[in-house]
Amino acid sequence: MTLLLEMKNVHKRYPGVHALKGISFSLRAGELHALVGENGAGKSTLVKVLGGVVAPDEGKILIRGESARWSGPGDAIRAGVGIIHQELSLASHLTVAENIYLGREPKRGPFIDGRKLADDAARLVEGFGVDIDVKRRAGTLSPGEQQLVEIAKAISQNVSILAMDEPTSSLSARETEQLFRVIAGLRASGTGIIYISHHLEEVFLLADRISVLRDGEMAGSADAKELTPERVVSLMVGRQIEALYPRTFRDPGAVLLDVRGLSRRGVLEDVSFTLRSGEILGVAGLVGSGRTELARCLVGLDPFDAGEIAVEGTPFTPRSPGDALDRGIVLVPEDRKRQGLFLNRTIRDNTISMRLLQGLRKGPFVDRPASESLAGSFVQRLGVRCRSVFDAVFSLSGGNQQKVAIAKGLAVSPKILILDEPTRGVDVGAKAEIHQIMNDLAAQGMGILMISSDLPEVLGMSDAVLVFRDGRCVARFPRGEGAQGTLGERVMTAATGGIANA
Repeated sequence: MTLLLEMKNVHKRYPGVHALKGISFSLRAGELHALVGENGAGKSTLVKVLGGVVAPDEGKILIRGESARWSGPGDAIRAGVGIIHQELSLASHLTVAENIYLGREPKRGPFIDGRKLADDAARLVEGFGVDIDVKRRAGTLSPGEQQLVEIAKAISQNVSILAMDEPTSSLSARETEQLFRVIAGLRASGTGIIYISHHLEEVFLLADRISVLRDGEMAGSADAKELTPERVVSLMVGRQIEALYPRTFRDPGAVLLDVRGLSRRGVLEDVSFTLRSGEILGVAGLVGSGRTELARCLVGLDPFDAGEIAVEGTPFTPRSPGDALDRGIVLVPEDRKRQGLFLNRTIRDNTISMRLLQGLRKGPFVDRPASESLAGSFVQRLGVRCRSVFDAVFSLSGGNQQKVAIAKGLAVSPKILILDEPTRGVDVGAKAEIHQIMNDLAAQGMGILMISSDLPEVLGMSDAVLVFRDGRCVARFPRGEGAQGTLGERVMTAATGGIANA
């Protein structure tokens, strides 16, 4: 295969950080070369260098054997390099066609030729085998459709090298399948693809080669068929992970949370369970099965129509998250960026945000020394990687953002912690750290309700598993009911309708 790209001995330094340490990387025509590593390993920096966003301090970039150096992303695009970032950059108020050809619109005299613009865009999109109205505004599209428009925009610029950063992070299963079909078509046409993902199952499904970055260095690179997921994980974290789920199981204590017959019309029906001190109770089920809706009712975000909740034996009807907080119940929501964190605020501000309701003040002012000490203690306790508690949260990796979201909840010393998809979108190293945090909290007597779509996580971390389907809790499986593989099959059977009740 034709060698499209070579990056040789690339270095990139920032103040106090050597982000890339002599990285060499290559890509062939029609190849999918996966780039994996923990958050902060250097993947994004390498792609920024390739895309002309930042300039390397040392090293060479060769495109089809010719030395290349560019002053900005435009030069990289003209050289045939397209980058699709995890955070999509479409102009929501413009149409699909306008986004694809933004700044390159066909003209008729001094005016944009609207008909040709739409026709060219439609022809391009149809070539992917997808049905998107190019006259729709981009802001009305689903995440999967927006991803395809970004690809169409890149291909319209005749790129032969396409880097994709976590392309499936916000896609449904159907949208992911569609994306994979488009990727297959691009490869067949000779486009080389750099595929960055935390999802190793995707990597091994798609990749011809896999390269692993660790701490700014190339930890290993080989044909995918020569590697195993376990070997890749070991290369990523620099150690063998003997157990991905560090759960230490103990006999649970007294009942903290007792839910009886909880119902919300059209959402939940007759849900009953108990959560004990020191217990991690996993909640499994398909998307839309009622898991998140349960959490929202428990913390007063949504009302319920029938049923009873008791905390440590005392009846409780939450009217707001503040009511739940007063009873020692905290929710760390699934969408940390929009619901769990103030991204433009500091680690300190996020950590203390709920504590302010409990009086972390001196008169009308925040007690600055106390707030810094509190935030610092959680940074150390949870292993948040940052320069100081005054770092803006948006500057942190996904895994460290999630730790801050957890710290925000723990700062109010809850008895019951509800974690909705606690490790979604974080790398394998951060995932292991979050699992250890959960294990430590349970050992201290906290009750944890863990909602997760990651079945191995549910099986590995839970004392017992509740299975939801169509708003009902259809099964409860204690830990130890058969081998993990068998238990996983039983959980999935219940979630998909194989059994009616527990």
